[in-house]
Parts: sequence; C-alpha cells; structure tokens
Amino acid sequence: MPFGGNDWLDLTIEETLEPDLPICDPHHHFWDHRLERIPYQEYLLPQLVEDITSGHNVTSTVFIEARSMYRQNAPDHMKPIGEVEFVQGLAAASASGIYGDNRAAAAIVGHANLNLGSEVREVLEALKEASPKRFRGIRHSVTWDPHPEIENTALHRSEGQMLTKTFQDGAKVLADMGLTFEAWMYSHQLGELVNLAKTVPDLKIILNHVGGLVLDGPYESIREEVLTNWRDRIKELSECPNVVVKLGGIGMPRTGFDWHLRQRPIGSEELAVQMGPLLSYCIEQFGPERGMFESNFPVDKVSYSYNILYNAFKNFSKDYSPTERALMFRDNAIDIYSVDESL
Repeated sequence: MPFGGNDWLDLTIEETLEPDLPICDPHHHFWDHRLERIPYQEYLLPQLVEDITSGHNVTSTVFIEARSMYRQNAPDHMKPIGEVEFVQGLAAASASGIYGDNRAAAAIVGHANLNLGSEVREVLEALKEASPKRFRGIRHSVTWDPHPEIENTALHRSEGQMLTKTFQDGAKVLADMGLTFEAWMYSHQLGELVNLAKTVPDLKIILNHVGGLVLDGPYESIREEVLTNWRDRIKELSECPNVVVKLGGIGMPRTGFDWHLRQRPIGSEELAVQMGPLLSYCIEQFGPERGMFESNFPVDKVSYSYNILYNAFKNFSKDYSPTERALMFRDNAIDIYSVDESL
C-alpha cells in the first residue's frame, strides 16, 4: 500500500509522548498540486495544523521552499517571489489565532537562483520585501545523479553547480545579506558542499535531511560503500563551523527503508531504532548544539504520521540531557532562523 493516506496512517495510533515538550519544526512545505499525481497534492494551512496539533506541543514552524505558487507571468528569475508572498499570507492567517496558538511559517525560506551570481541580490531583496519580518534565506536544491532511475528533482539541473564561481558569488551575496542557505543534495555531492562551506565561511549553511542518502535503485547493492562515503563527508562538514544539520527527512523512499510499503504503518519504537544510527552519527559529529529534529512534511508523511515521527524522535533522544534535547527539538531552530513567535 504505497503512499498511504490518512486512513492508512490511522492504522497505527499511539499516545503522544511528553506532550508538553516545546517543539519548533524547522522543515515543512506548503503546496497546492491538485492537478498533479503526487502524494498529498494539497498541503496548506489546515492540513499542516491537523498534523502539528495531533498531540505534540509544536509552538512554531519554518517553511522551506517547495516551488509552489510561482508567479506565472514574471521573468524566470523573479517567479519564486510568488511562493514567499503565498506563504506570507498563510503565516499571517496562522498568526491571527484562528488556527490555534501555534505559529506556522514563523520563518520563511524561499528560492533564488544562485547561478545568477552577484545579480541574485535583486531577487533576494524582492523576497525580503515580500515578507519583511519572516523571510530568512533560500534553498537552491542541487540534487543531481547520473543514473536515469534516480529522480533529479532540482529546478536547475546541472552537475557541480556549487563548484562554479557564479554559484559561489551568489552564495557570497547571501552571506553579505545575513541570509541562510538550505543545502539539499544527494550524499555523493557532499564534498562539493564542503568546498562551498570553506569558500564562503560567513555563509550560514543548513544541511537538509541528514545529508541526502540515496540507498535504493543502483545504490542498494553498494549500501555500505554509500554509507562509508556519507560518514566521511558528514565528518568533514561538521568541521566547518558555519554548517548545521537537520535530523530527519529519512522517510523519503529513496533513503532505502520499506516503511511506505507496509500494510500497517511503523510504530515509533521501531522507527527510533531504525533511524537511530543515522541520527546518532550526525549528532556525534555536529553535537546537539548544531542539530534540529525536522518533520519534512508532507514529503515524509508517505511513511509515518506526524505523531509517530515525533514520538520516535523522543524515544531516540531519551538518553540525552534535558538541555541537549531542548536544543534539538526547539532552541536551535529558534536561534538559527531567528523565529519570533510573537508575530
């Protein structure tokens, strides 16, 4: 039963663990793709609120770009402004209190094409104008793989983008403006991110989804080789003080688990055990002060419910100190994204 909906997710119900523990979810999306055949075509404020109020104490969230609601008639480089305008409206609706006490999209991460080099400043200034109090940075996905069976989901599809002078010049503008860079790529590209982190040391880099492991398709047969390379690159990145890591995004099928194929969804205890080695290694390298538990919803929702996922994070992290857990569940995200829950 691949890509199960809420009826499937409801086959595994658990009581919420530690329901008072404050959480800032630093990674989710909004979109309206009702004309496309993808899981969860429509994920807007009501759907997010249903998830984040399913038991856990999610006080705020951070929206991450998803190429939704681009301006139809704008020049290509300015089309992403539409997404931030769209999310700014949803954030304002959340702040009205009608949807509850949580603050959805209290920080907003949009998209700008860093291949524009120094000319990307025009786009960044327009993004900031679209959401003056919530816009925090951009994600420029560079996911690329030579195998045709691995989906290249990036908007700008070319190999080695982060190694080019124009991309690095664009990243320097980001750093100069005090904006963040969400790094989303496949794990075999992490060496390029190490280079970028060292080339632009003032740029605050947030590594998405524990580094983008791909362990299905052609990589299934060389799993240990992929994991060894991933560990080496994660260690190198952890030595760059301007890089932090998001702890999650493991529910995507390309990560190599079978959770989305099960007749009954996985429970939190088993999920914590199976995610544990990947989460633990990242925390060992970066430390609790540079890691954030993330939902990556609705993308990861194909594998488990929101309540199950955060129960799993709580199960996994139970041996960390209260201070360390507070950092990973909320405080790091609040600090990194300058989240203001009073807006």
